[in-house]
Amino acid sequence: MALLLAGDIGGTKTILRLVERTVQGEMNALYEFRYPSGEFPDLVPIVQQFLTEAATKLNVVPVPEKACFAIAGPVVNNTAKLTNLPWLLDAQRLEQELEISHISLINDFVAVGYGVWGLDDRDLHTLQVGKPRQHAPIAVIGAGTGLGYGFAIPEANGLRVFSSEGGHGDFAPRSELEFQLLKYLLAKHDIQRISIERVVSGQGIVSIYQFLRDRKFAPESPEVGEIIKKWESEIGKTEKTVDPGATIATAALNKCDRLSEQTMQMFVEAYGAVAGNMAVTILPYGGFYIAGGIAAKILPLIKEGGFMRAFTHKGRMDSLLEMIPVHIVLNDNVGLIGAALCAAGL
Repeated sequence: MALLLAGDIGGTKTILRLVERTVQGEMNALYEFRYPSGEFPDLVPIVQQFLTEAATKLNVVPVPEKACFAIAGPVVNNTAKLTNLPWLLDAQRLEQELEISHISLINDFVAVGYGVWGLDDRDLHTLQVGKPRQHAPIAVIGAGTGLGYGFAIPEANGLRVFSSEGGHGDFAPRSELEFQLLKYLLAKHDIQRISIERVVSGQGIVSIYQFLRDRKFAPESPEVGEIIKKWESEIGKTEKTVDPGATIATAALNKCDRLSEQTMQMFVEAYGAVAGNMAVTILPYGGFYIAGGIAAKILPLIKEGGFMRAFTHKGRMDSLLEMIPVHIVLNDNVGLIGAALCAAGL
């Protein structure tokens, strides 16, 4: 048996999980806890506190042999600087200070790429069965705070996963309404280009709502409007007291606010089109997995059909995209699962 430490490290929260890998290759979670990242000066004291708490819970002092931490941001030469925290993580330093012989830092969507191999049917909702092929590439995408991309290539001894910063590519409008949205965002932010994740992300949901509201698409409901105005008043503050994206999505799911419904329709279709662009680039016949913090929460809206219509609407390439298996990841711990699998392979 081997004791592994897996982590999902973000600017807001850090989730750690202690995993036992049996001789049969099974991965059993022993203890898990989440911490507010901003309350710690570095990852080391979080891990030390976690292992102390795990010892109390398990009645034995855990000594991980290997560890892997998934980082929300670029990882270069096993080092990472977090975007929203003054942390500079270096795997070699972490190995010395934590006394763990092998530590790897990976991008959070590399972790998702590994993690999809640890999921079962209960963790997925299939949007398109397609015609899966063995040894074909796998793609992962996920809208949350930002927009993550990743892809994987099966190899003889496992899986090789690659990160991508595709979310920072250019947003490509497909309709007159989306062209108007593009112009609105350029003017609003006084910038020269709009990245994809300014539209396809939690922030994108709010931006689409503001665009439709300001264009008088439909009256603003007092309930949603109050949350939006509260959020707008807190722009620039580190801590926000409301989540307008979740408010808009909930109103759309409940079919109680026309402005929110149109917002989510535009969001879902833009999400599907962006996913389709990635799919036509990679042709992931091994499976296309939609992860992130949003998709599973708005599954009923995605199942209405707009997502897949936009996904496959690629002109002469329609028939190719119809053969790609497409799945929504329902397990929000897929990154932790992937980090544990990665640690096992170190």
